[in-house]
Amino acid sequence: MSDTLRDRSRAPRPARFSRLQRSLHWLMAVAVIAMLFIGVGMVSTVSPAYVPLLTTHRTLGIAILVLAVLRLAVRAARGTPPLPVDLPRPMKIAAKLSHVALYGLMIMMPLIGWAMVSSAGNPVLLLGGVQLPPILPANGAMHAALWKAHAALAFCFFALILLHLAAGLFHGLLRRDGVFESMAPVSSERRREAPVMSESATRSRRSDDSA
Repeated sequence: MSDTLRDRSRAPRPARFSRLQRSLHWLMAVAVIAMLFIGVGMVSTVSPAYVPLLTTHRTLGIAILVLAVLRLAVRAARGTPPLPVDLPRPMKIAAKLSHVALYGLMIMMPLIGWAMVSSAGNPVLLLGGVQLPPILPANGAMHAALWKAHAALAFCFFALILLHLAAGLFHGLLRRDGVFESMAPVSSERRREAPVMSESATRSRRSDDSA
C-alpha cells in the first residue's frame, strides 16, 4: 500500500486537467453564477416568482455542495497540472490560497444556507418536491446570525469569482503560460488542427475535381 502511494506521488503531473475535472469545473461555474444571480433576484423581489427562485437557489446550492466534494475527491485521485516554473512565488501562493477559499466557500455557503433554513423552522424544499432534513433546531437568534453570515459570504464569493476570472484572463491573454489552457474546454492544439484539416480536405477536393 505504501509503495503504491509512493509510486503515485512520483508519477509525472499531467499537463492538463482530466476531461472529468474540466467538465466538473465548467458545470460548477455555470451553477455558481446562476445561483448568485438568482440569489440577487430573489432578495430583490416580492413577486410570486420568489418561491420558485428560492427553491431553485436552494437546489443549485446543494448541487454545488455535492459537486465540490466530488471535485475534491477527483482532484486528490488524479492530481493537478503544475504551475509554470517562472510564475512569481507571490502569484503561486495567491493561486493556492484562492483555490482553498473557493472550495471552502462552495462547501460552507450551501451548508450555512441549509442551516439557516433549518434554524428558521422552515422545510428545506428543493426542486422536484425533494425535502432535506433539518440540520439545526429552530432558533431565531441562530437564524439571524446565519442569515448575516450567508449574505456576507455571498459578497466575498462574488468578489473571489471576479478575481478568479481576472486571473484566468491574465494567464490566457497576457502570460499565455498554459494555466488557462490546462482548464480550457478544448485545447488550443485541437483548435489549430481544425483549420489545418479543413485546408487538407479542400486541397484533396480540388485534386479530385481536377482529375
